[in-house]
Amino acid sequence: MPQIAKRVMPFGTTIFTEINQLAAQYNAVNLGQGKPDFDGPPEAVQAFIDALQQGGHNQYAPGPGAPAARQGVANHAEKHYGLTVDPDQGVVMTPGATEAVFASIMGLVDAGDEVIIIQPFFDSYVPGVLMAGATPVFVSLHAPDWTFDEAELRAAFNERTRAIIINTPHNPTGRVFTREELALIAELCQQYDVTVISDEVYEHLVFGDNVHIPIATLPGMFERTVTIGSAGKTFGMTGWKIGWAYGDTALIKGVWSAHQYIAFATNHPAQLAVAHAFKLGDDYYANYRAVYEGKRQRIMAALDGAGISYTAPQGTYFVMGDFSAVFDGDDIAFSRYAVAEIGVAVIPPTTFYHAAHRHLGQNHVRFSFAKHDEQIDEAARRLARLKQ
Repeated sequence: MPQIAKRVMPFGTTIFTEINQLAAQYNAVNLGQGKPDFDGPPEAVQAFIDALQQGGHNQYAPGPGAPAARQGVANHAEKHYGLTVDPDQGVVMTPGATEAVFASIMGLVDAGDEVIIIQPFFDSYVPGVLMAGATPVFVSLHAPDWTFDEAELRAAFNERTRAIIINTPHNPTGRVFTREELALIAELCQQYDVTVISDEVYEHLVFGDNVHIPIATLPGMFERTVTIGSAGKTFGMTGWKIGWAYGDTALIKGVWSAHQYIAFATNHPAQLAVAHAFKLGDDYYANYRAVYEGKRQRIMAALDGAGISYTAPQGTYFVMGDFSAVFDGDDIAFSRYAVAEIGVAVIPPTTFYHAAHRHLGQNHVRFSFAKHDEQIDEAARRLARLKQ
C-alpha cells in the first residue's frame, strides 16, 4: 500500500488552514492569518503590470534572482543598516520568506546538528530542521513581557549547535529584541561558531521608541548571519510570494545551493515590481508604520473592551492576548469558541511550541491587526460579548 514519507507524517495540516476554514464556515471576522485585506503601494502594482506587458519577463528569472531585485535588496541593506552586500553573490531571491528559511536550513545545517529555535516560533521552522535531519533545541520567551532567560539561552548552546533561528520583530508576540539581547546571542554564536538564520520580515514595522537592529550589524556577525526579508510584509503583497536571503557570500552559496533544487527560480515580473518598490522613499515607510500604529491602537482598544490582557506589541501586526479572565479553557478551546460563538477567528499559539512547553502559551491567542479598520471595529463589537 503506498504511503506518505515518514518525514512529513507528524506535521499534519497547518493551524492557519484549519482556522481559515472555520472562519469561512462561521462567517467570522478573521483576525487569524497574518495577511492584509488591502493592497500595498499602487506604484508596485503598476510596476508588476508593466513587467507583464513589456515582454521578456514572463519566462524564468535567473535562479538566484532578477539582477534588479538583488540590487534592490543590497541597496536597501546599505541604506537602512549600513551593510555592504554583494548583489551578485550575496543575495538570493526566493518564493517567499518561508522558502528562504527552508533553503537556509537545508544549505547550512547537516544531519545530526542541533539548531536552537526561540519559541513561540513561526510554524515552518521546526519542520525544516527535522527534514534536514537535525535536532531542534528550544528556548522560550516568557509572558507577559515575552523575554528569554539568559541562563536558559546559554544552556542551549554546545559543541553540536550549528545554527540558531531568531525572529525579530517577533511573530507571534510582537517583541522587538533589544541590542543587549542580540549582543548576548552574538556572543554565544561567536563562542560556539554558530550560524544565525535571522528572520526579519517585519523589519519596518516597529512602534514607538523601539528600533529594529539586524543582528548582522553587530561586530563579527555579518559573516555568520543569513538575513531574511519579505515583500509580502514590507510592501503588503503576500500573494506575490517574494522573499530574499542576504549575507556573506560564503553563507549565501549554501542557501543558493539548496534553493536551486527547491524552487530554482522565483516569479520574474513580481521580482521586478519589488525592485521598483525598493525605490520608494522614506515617506512610504513612515506612512506604513503610521497606518499600522492606528490599527494597533484599535486592536488594543478591542482587547480592553473584551477583558483580554496583553503586552502592547512593539512590532509586527500581531498581539498576544491573555483570555484567562474571560474564558475557562486552553487556547485551542478558546479559538474554537471564539470563531463559532463570538464570530472572531484567532490563532492558538500552543502550535508554535514544542509539546513539552505548550503550557507557556495555553492562556493566550494571537490576534492579527493587518485588517481594514472596519473589520477590527466589528471584531471589537463581537469580542465585547466575552465580558458580559
